[in-house]
Amino acid sequence: MAFETVLFYAFGAVLLAAALRVITARNPVHAALYLVLAFVTAAALWLLLHAEFLALALVLVYVGAVMVLFLFVVMMLDVNLERLREGFRQHLPLALAVGVLMAVEMALVLLHRWQGVAAPPRALAPEDSNTRALGRLLYTQYAYAFELAAVVLLVAIVAAIALTLRRRKDRRLVDPAEQVRARRAERVRLVSLPAEKDR
Repeated sequence: MAFETVLFYAFGAVLLAAALRVITARNPVHAALYLVLAFVTAAALWLLLHAEFLALALVLVYVGAVMVLFLFVVMMLDVNLERLREGFRQHLPLALAVGVLMAVEMALVLLHRWQGVAAPPRALAPEDSNTRALGRLLYTQYAYAFELAAVVLLVAIVAAIALTLRRRKDRRLVDPAEQVRARRAERVRLVSLPAEKDR
């Protein structure tokens, strides 16, 4: 058995165990951490399938952003676990049926591949990578669409900042240029007061 096949089965076993713990863990923080483990293991499987861009996107987007936000929300809110688990047993038969159906479909796909159907040939050269090919395609053929999407995202960010930073009348603003131009004679005034006489 090839080393890549051993790695595939090892990562697949870890992925299945982590996914199972995501839905069976009682603590939501532990479930989120198991989901992080599942995402990282899925990224390793993408690397084994020579899909480097998908693996990096999975780690950066889901593990780096979404799961950190999810952990922040879970740890800051008081989650009532009893209410979340009220309908678990009621929907368990449907969930098991869907899980068995998905497992049968994946088994059929794997059996079809093992029965002599060859994998499609790679369109890339052996020294080339998917990330380089995707970048070349994105910045040449789809450059205008990429720039248009970037402009739309920039406008959305500016609009969100403009909506949240509304000026209020009761807020006092500080002008740094006016502070720099300040002189001591304008700011400090010496007042001479007569001394009090002892009685």
